[in-house]
Amino acid sequence: MAKDLVSTLADLKEQEALKIVEGRLSAGEEPLKILEDARKAMELVGKRFASSEYFMPDLVYSGEILKAVTDMVKPRMSKEAEIKRVGKVVFGTVAGDIHDIGKDIVVFMLDVNGFEVYDLGVDVPAQKFVEKIKESGAPIVGLSGFLALAFDSMKQTIEAIQAAGLRDNVKVMIGGGQISEEIRKYTGADAYGLDAMAGVSLAKKWAGAG
Repeated sequence: MAKDLVSTLADLKEQEALKIVEGRLSAGEEPLKILEDARKAMELVGKRFASSEYFMPDLVYSGEILKAVTDMVKPRMSKEAEIKRVGKVVFGTVAGDIHDIGKDIVVFMLDVNGFEVYDLGVDVPAQKFVEKIKESGAPIVGLSGFLALAFDSMKQTIEAIQAAGLRDNVKVMIGGGQISEEIRKYTGADAYGLDAMAGVSLAKKWAGAG
């Protein structure tokens, strides 16, 4: 059954996948197991995207299916079943960019890997990141962006974090469509992730959980 859900989700068969989820929830299965299978499926989707088997529309669609699955599963999670939290992350797509697909997948993966994620959404002004870092005390920040114009916004956001006197307290990762080591240096980020799992690995390392 688990393999069925992983392969069905990875193959982007939405209706079939939702039926499997519904069946497993009705059978009283632990919601976290279903989310774990969704995580495995998203890893497969990421690999297929990296190898050019899938393209951007497939990635967008996978995010929509993932949202439908989590919307079904999350309400069934009891407080006791909730994941043990290993750290806090402030995450958002930077100002001027409205792409949420990459962000949503990373936020989901961080969540099921034990992080408390403050998802600020898309087109997020630098000051909003600063305010949420102050308010939450999160030591990890994720900046997402798919467009080339996002690089300047990432740089400005990190400069705003610096100006607020918070830069020494946080680790900043960036991710998105065309991120590279050169872009990391330009923005002043601590690291960059090429995919969702790279982002999770960085967060775990920084939180001392990986």
